[in-house]
Amino acid sequence: MKKILLAVSISLGTLAFAQETKTDAPVVDTTKAWSIQGQNTLMLNQAAFSNWVGGGANNVGWLAGVNYNLTYEKGKDLWENIVILGYGQNNTQGVGSRKTQDVINLSTNYGRKIAKNWYVSGGLSLQSQFAPGYEDGNNPDAKKISNFMAPGYLNAGVGFTYRPNDNFTMTLRPANGRWTFVLDKDLQYAGSYGLKNNRDSSLFQFGFLGTAIYKVKIMDNISLINTGSVFSNYLDHPDRLVLAYSGILNMKINKFISTNITLDLMYDHNQIRRTQLKQTLGVGFAYNIDKGRKRSDNKDNQSWMKK
Repeated sequence: MKKILLAVSISLGTLAFAQETKTDAPVVDTTKAWSIQGQNTLMLNQAAFSNWVGGGANNVGWLAGVNYNLTYEKGKDLWENIVILGYGQNNTQGVGSRKTQDVINLSTNYGRKIAKNWYVSGGLSLQSQFAPGYEDGNNPDAKKISNFMAPGYLNAGVGFTYRPNDNFTMTLRPANGRWTFVLDKDLQYAGSYGLKNNRDSSLFQFGFLGTAIYKVKIMDNISLINTGSVFSNYLDHPDRLVLAYSGILNMKINKFISTNITLDLMYDHNQIRRTQLKQTLGVGFAYNIDKGRKRSDNKDNQSWMKK
């Protein structure tokens, strides 16, 4: 009997020691440093008429695009990358093909945390388009007014980034270089996109750049992404601000079908001395990607884009 009691006591002691050891084991942080959020879209539209008294022209159109946000966040390091590409065309009977969307927008920004929600940062951005643009509704027989990297805008600067949560990011760069490229020789004349002389291919400006991204989840399956920027050139007419706003309203019908409404506003004295507006509406296929979890305090803020 004593031998049995001794064996039971040893077994219980070993089990208790094992449980204590397991409890004291360090907790492994499984949060990934990289998070990838993106959307791939293909929007289609079509209209057909036959003996229709009201009139109309047969047409078919498409618009394809990608919108990705790749973020690395670990310790005091924050590195955000944005890739926005889009192109679309519409073919109307008797008129021909016209582009309806054309955008290249790439940016990267690295920050090192210096205080709560504040980072000292530096980054680059590039904006341009894929194909030529023409007056008279992109009529290829009309005067050409733009092309790939004509204009193209490259920004590089340092400053500070404020990001209280995953839904809002603001970057202020009091030292920012802005290069305007006009690589199409047909558009290299004085006054085109601010060029000083004929056959110039670029223009350098130095000033302040401020950008902000604000994501709003309006309700389930409806989200709005707001992007704004302002630039002031210290070297020449700092009062002539370059202003831009972009809004994307995404209304998801199911996992693969959604409706997108976009609105773009811009004012650039060197382009045209009027406010520019572009609006698109499309219904089609959309595939979202959401991998990894950010390390921000408000992790639930990623709900603006779910599968």
